[in-house]
Amino acid sequence: MARVLSALALLPLVIGTIWFLPWWATLVLAEVVLLLAFREYAALATAYGASLSHGVTVVGVAATAVAVAFDVTLVVLMAAGLTIGIVSLATGRRGSQMLLDVASSLFPLLYLGLPIGALVAVHKFAGREAVVLLLATIMVSDTAQYYGGRWLGRTPLAPAISPKKTVEGALFGLAAGVALMLVIATPGLDRSTVPQRALLGVALVGLGIAGDLFESQLKRGAGVKDASVLIPGHGGMLDRIDSLLFAAPGFYLFLKLA
Repeated sequence: MARVLSALALLPLVIGTIWFLPWWATLVLAEVVLLLAFREYAALATAYGASLSHGVTVVGVAATAVAVAFDVTLVVLMAAGLTIGIVSLATGRRGSQMLLDVASSLFPLLYLGLPIGALVAVHKFAGREAVVLLLATIMVSDTAQYYGGRWLGRTPLAPAISPKKTVEGALFGLAAGVALMLVIATPGLDRSTVPQRALLGVALVGLGIAGDLFESQLKRGAGVKDASVLIPGHGGMLDRIDSLLFAAPGFYLFLKLA
């Protein structure tokens, strides 16, 4: 019940912002999501023994998301990389510990900043319909995986990472995501063929599953079940957006290249 109530509370805010407000409002909401997700990531990194440059890194993550929307990503990534590298010199950490600190500080730019920035960029150049379609595909797929797995799930998908995920649940999610992608053609996809949209649906669901498993692997290494208890029934912000962190860049690349 908590899972459903949380979704009912958050969905109007997210969809309302995307649908009724200009694209820069989505960027503002995305930055709030990034801040919450980064705090959870930083806690996971600390559990691994890393010492992040919190201030520099969170600014770099936020700036990376903005940079993707304005197509200046390379400049921001280079500046953030140099800054984090220079700041690490003042910590006095050496050897493998220094490498862990720097890598952990740079990683969220790629893991958090780029994907959320890609989502905002999709809104900016492809429109609100494309963003809602992406979110709907991931949400419908996640829901089908959850309930399909509980109903008929027998074969573990990745038992060493996420014991509750099943092959049967993944197939339910795949079918649901592809079906939605075939039924709805947004302005950005109205000239695509049925096979292209089916392939896109497969890719997005597959990337979403990979994103979910990747975050589960991070949590397992840190020895925690959820990234936080921020959202009742869902865990933390990272738990809520983990699929999107892999699917959003895939959707962005499809729209840009295809």
